[in-house]
Amino acid sequence: MPTKPDYTAVLEVAAQAGHILLENGAEISRVEDIMDRIATHYGVSSGSFFVLSNGIFTTGQPEKVRIGGGQASTYANVEFIPLKGIQLSKVTAVNRLSYDIAAGGVSLEEAKERLDRIRSAAPKPFWEQMAGSAFGAVGFCAVFGGGFMDCAAAFVVGLLLHVFSNLLSARFLSKIVGGVCNALMATLLCILSWRIGFGASLANIIIGAIMPLIPGVPFVNGVRDLANSDYLAGITRLTDAMLGFFCIALGVSLAFLLDGWVSGGMIELKGVTLNPETASYLWQGIAAFVGTVAFAVLFGVDRAQYLWTGVAGCAGWVLYLVLIRMAGMSPAASTAISALVVCIMSRLAAVPTRCPAQVFLLCGIFPLVPGAGIFWFTYYLTAASFGAALHSGFAAATAAIAIVLGIILAMELPQRLFSRRKGVH
Repeated sequence: MPTKPDYTAVLEVAAQAGHILLENGAEISRVEDIMDRIATHYGVSSGSFFVLSNGIFTTGQPEKVRIGGGQASTYANVEFIPLKGIQLSKVTAVNRLSYDIAAGGVSLEEAKERLDRIRSAAPKPFWEQMAGSAFGAVGFCAVFGGGFMDCAAAFVVGLLLHVFSNLLSARFLSKIVGGVCNALMATLLCILSWRIGFGASLANIIIGAIMPLIPGVPFVNGVRDLANSDYLAGITRLTDAMLGFFCIALGVSLAFLLDGWVSGGMIELKGVTLNPETASYLWQGIAAFVGTVAFAVLFGVDRAQYLWTGVAGCAGWVLYLVLIRMAGMSPAASTAISALVVCIMSRLAAVPTRCPAQVFLLCGIFPLVPGAGIFWFTYYLTAASFGAALHSGFAAATAAIAIVLGIILAMELPQRLFSRRKGVH
């Protein structure tokens, strides 16, 4: 009769899986579920895992403690896990491994070896990440109203921003200072491009260029954590997202103030402009698809899932436009319904691909993120147009709340509607 693996080794493997998941952007409920699934399969059903946004507490004891006198041995471990960078391909790989383990086809030693390979896997090539940043800027410049020349300018700025972010700010600056400097550099490059005549709509160029800086991962994960009653982690991640938005706003504001000091006056923008070159449903759908796939690249999604993520983002954005233009619905209601559809599509896509729904949701939701509202709120506030700033800020906040509502409603739908296989979500 085969002996059960040592329970300490089992909990170490479970903790390693949780470590990989948490540092690569997995939501709290998934980390806890996968750690428990691994431990239970190897006979440590009494394991207890307490997961925070940047730490894991692991305790446990064997399923059956031998009776023979003395105190039963226990295991306890505490790990601090900072978020290094989003690589959703690793989240997918650990998720698939956990189901292979539950199916009984993986020994404890094989599980540890596979986790070691997953953890040491290289990120996307630098050139691919540069392309993701550039095409992300292009896609969202068009989504928010930019013309073809505006998109070309955003492409160049997106390239340069990624180089600056990875070679300078990520290496030598703190998260907060780096976030401010990234937004400052992107905005200054956009202003320079506009002043030399490369691009017509400065606002749309800037909006496209700063979209790769939007903290979408902590925002979406925070919402999902709150929906799963992980209030502490949810509030922590949403606070992190708000800090990211604040850094972007501060960087954009400083860029306009600096340009105004050099040129003798602040640039006057006339408000939202929509270029007819990219306003059709066809171009908007293409732009949303390209922008969403670009974020899939930046978030380290498996290449095999690029198409699924692009379709989710494209469908959500085109639906939003249809509801606005043809159904006459308000932006908030349109955003909520579109976010609901994107989340449902993500849960459906998770079944055939054996990927977490989070992979598709994190990328597909980006066309609905109120990047334009954040920019206009910052600009009007810097220009001392407080009434317009209040209006833009309220619109952005309303859109964010609508996204939260759509995601929560979609996550409340029972899992049996999406898959006969329990746990694929």
